[in-house]
Order: sequence, then C-alpha cells, then structure tokens
Amino acid sequence: MKNSLRPVLVLFVFLTVITGIVYPLVVTAVGQVLFPHQASGSFIEKDGKAVGSEIIGQQFDAPYYFWGRLSATTPNPYNAQNSGGSNLSATNPALADEVKGRLAALHAADPSNTTPVPVDLVTSSGSGLDPDISPAAAAYQAARVAKARGLSEQQINELIAQNTSGRQLGVLGERRVNVLKLNLALDQLKPMH
Repeated sequence: MKNSLRPVLVLFVFLTVITGIVYPLVVTAVGQVLFPHQASGSFIEKDGKAVGSEIIGQQFDAPYYFWGRLSATTPNPYNAQNSGGSNLSATNPALADEVKGRLAALHAADPSNTTPVPVDLVTSSGSGLDPDISPAAAAYQAARVAKARGLSEQQINELIAQNTSGRQLGVLGERRVNVLKLNLALDQLKPMH
C-alpha cells in the first residue's frame, strides 16, 4: 500500500503545482505581454480615471444619452457577478412584459419616433452584460439624443459612424457601437453637466 501511495501523492503535488501555479502564472504573463489592455479589464479612462469597461455594459437612462441593451442581471443591471441570460422563452409572459416595458420607455422618451424599434433595444443578450448595440439601434435613438443635447441629427449620425466598429477579421460577428464610448464622445462634443 505504501509503495502505491507515494507515486500517487507525488503525481498529485506535481500536477497541483503545474496546473494551479505554473500554468496560471504563464497565462497571466503572456496575456499581460501580448494583450495588456484586455488582460487588465479593457478599462476606458476619462481624465485619467477609469469610467467603465469596453466589455461590460452600463446603465444609461437619461434622454441625452444612448441606451444600451437590457441587462438580464438582477437585482442590479450589468452586475458581472450575476452574468447570465434571463432564460425566458419566446412564449413566456414575463419576456413579453419586459419587451412591452422597454417599448413603452422608448416611446415615452421619443413619442414622435414611429420607426420600428430594433430588437436589440428591447431584449437582453446571453450574458446580460452586452456593452454594444447595433448601428440601427443607435440610429433609432439619434433624433432623441440630438434634441436633448441641442445638436443636429447629422452631428449625432456622424458620431455614431465614428464609433461604429466593423466585423472582427472582416467576417465574424456584426457591426456594433459601444454605448459607453459613444456616450463619452457625446459628452466631449457637448457636455450636459
């Protein structure tokens, strides 16, 4: 028994050191060297202070800001510790109520906008943390933001175009607009505070 226990313990300690210490240190070091911005949280800074992350959405509900996707995290929106989709099926009345509530909020914020509402403005993403919206969702909100900021719709549309990212590697995913970056660009163009 002693003869067979010793190799097992040695293997256990060896694998613990390799997988629990060496591997995480190597991966962290490689990440910091090759991708320092992403490995450090993809923070966006304003005046030398972190104001958010490129990869986690934030709650915006003032009419002079662009609004992002709904967050499925509860009880607080965009809570990374509670990441996950709502898991509500298309036939679930709770999903229909959530969509109706968001539609009502969008129409109340801009009653004159009669264009169809892009789906990403009334649904949450699989993670509940999505920081991006589609260019169509940004364009849908352009008139409201322009009016609230006292800017022309053309200025807002130019800002949307400047903050639209293309597909990854030209083929993966869809074009998208990071809501935090767009709102920071709005504040730089015409501050509201």
